[in-house]
Amino acid sequence: MQPLIDNARTFGQRPEEFARLAEGQSPDVLFITCSDSRVVPALITGARPGQLFELRTAGNIVPPYAGEHPTSEAATIEYAVEVLGIQDIVVCGHSHCGAIGALVRGDDLTAVPAVREWLTHAAGEPVCSDTGDPTVAEAVQNHVLAQVLRLRSYPCVEKRLTDGQLRLHAWYYEVHTGTVHAHRAESDAFETL
Repeated sequence: MQPLIDNARTFGQRPEEFARLAEGQSPDVLFITCSDSRVVPALITGARPGQLFELRTAGNIVPPYAGEHPTSEAATIEYAVEVLGIQDIVVCGHSHCGAIGALVRGDDLTAVPAVREWLTHAAGEPVCSDTGDPTVAEAVQNHVLAQVLRLRSYPCVEKRLTDGQLRLHAWYYEVHTGTVHAHRAESDAFETL
């Protein structure tokens, strides 16, 4: 913890770098990814403060839209689309994902009931032909595509997609190599960026 504290103490000693951030934010991208500490959107993309609007959830799950009972995830998506006017949404899954691995393996999650309940929002069991693969790559990639599809059911997203003002992207990040793959509709495969 001490190295983090030390950095926090010196971080604000460059006020000229941060002064413009007080004027507001205008990111172009909503980056939805897992809460996993090994997945750091700004490092992956090279984004500077103010360039990415982030939504991090266990398993990069986008819960079903429920207008009468909004979730914080839905509020974040709606704010990004309607208020910030973002132009792109990236859903980025990652290798070695504990949440998706638990679903694939059918882990007993009795000891973590909130996690167990949250994972019910995963849009079905992610398909995986090799349940012994520690990267759970196939399952994560299928899961990312399911989350992108679910995003389309959000009214604000659907409207902006129809108007041609929004693009959706499915990414897969390998924590063990640092490689990012993007889903290509033409080949229906994840290919290296």
